[in-house]
Amino acid sequence: MKLVDLETFVVGTPPPHWGGQFWVFLKITTDSGISGIGEAYAVPFHPDITTQMIRDVFERRFLGESPFNIEKLWRRTYSSGYTQRPDVSMMGVLSALEMACWDIIGKETNQPIYNLLGGQVHEKLRSYTYLYPEDGDKADVYLDPDMAAERALVAVIQGFTAVKFDPVGPYTAFDPRQPSLERMDISEKMVARVREAVGDKADILFGTHGQLTTSGAIRLARRLEKYDPLWFEEPTPPEIETEMAKLAKQTTIPIATGERLCTKYEFAKVLQNGSASILQMALGRVGGLLEGKKIASMAEVYYAQIAPHMYCGPVSAMADMQLSTCTPNFLIQESIKTMGDFHAAVLKEPIQWEDGCLIPPTKPGLGIELNEDVLALHPFTGDQLHLEMSDNPENM
Repeated sequence: MKLVDLETFVVGTPPPHWGGQFWVFLKITTDSGISGIGEAYAVPFHPDITTQMIRDVFERRFLGESPFNIEKLWRRTYSSGYTQRPDVSMMGVLSALEMACWDIIGKETNQPIYNLLGGQVHEKLRSYTYLYPEDGDKADVYLDPDMAAERALVAVIQGFTAVKFDPVGPYTAFDPRQPSLERMDISEKMVARVREAVGDKADILFGTHGQLTTSGAIRLARRLEKYDPLWFEEPTPPEIETEMAKLAKQTTIPIATGERLCTKYEFAKVLQNGSASILQMALGRVGGLLEGKKIASMAEVYYAQIAPHMYCGPVSAMADMQLSTCTPNFLIQESIKTMGDFHAAVLKEPIQWEDGCLIPPTKPGLGIELNEDVLALHPFTGDQLHLEMSDNPENM
């Protein structure tokens, strides 16, 4: 079996763009006619350039090769151009291609991918969602404690046992920053009201996006500890993991991080330095499914758990689920609401969500197929990136 063809899809997401401004999917096909799909997550270039990168890597490293040779394909691509170091752009491209190879392998062997990576451990995956704004909101759910509490209670009634929100403020190219007293007051009131609303029915996941200095994060953590959040997410930027470790040593709140990291090498530093005990790898960026499995196995040694990141399209989301299903130290899986709306529309059959849990598929490979007719109706015509940081400093 050899890989012989590649097709890419850039899909513009309709407002409110949950999961990003666009999704980059690919499909690779073998000489026996089996196709596999993958998704590149948040490559920091216009998606038209990303598709050129995908084609270049496919033609250099994957064309004519067996999809079963994951390790060989990975090492050659990782080292391409005499780099041999974590690179977020290359890893996004490699992740998508590797993901598609696993989809083919699963279909050829008639097994879901989790059965090929150790077997099913979890029959269902506990999930959480952000508290997303809704049409017609008269206040900002990230600034209004009462609205946040109301929205959290709605999620609990739906079945969620954990909710996440980020009231620290915009994330900018000039972070980290020291939080103002006003912003810390808002953050504490938000957590207090949500805890009051949900009681012990749901965990609170305090999300941040690397906005804080180490000392600022320590100050804020001390305010939040009394409400017992399940985690404090990426409180400092991802570039210096030892700074995050200083916070981890001074708070009782578990630290979670990893959505902007790639490869086992960056995650090894997080574990070795005690920077976090919850790892949030994004399978469309980290280097693919096997790399995610290696990271999860390293985490076991440190009694750390995984909570894969899922602000993406449904293909990368399903890769996350495949990994979570076969991982003993799985904690919780991110879900974008209940994985309905556009995430469901671009698939022939939607991802299943029931009673607060995502349900692993039993079909071979990833267990999902793209609806290419729907993809064709939603081309991306903008010039934004997947996510954008503010270009101006934030003083609050």
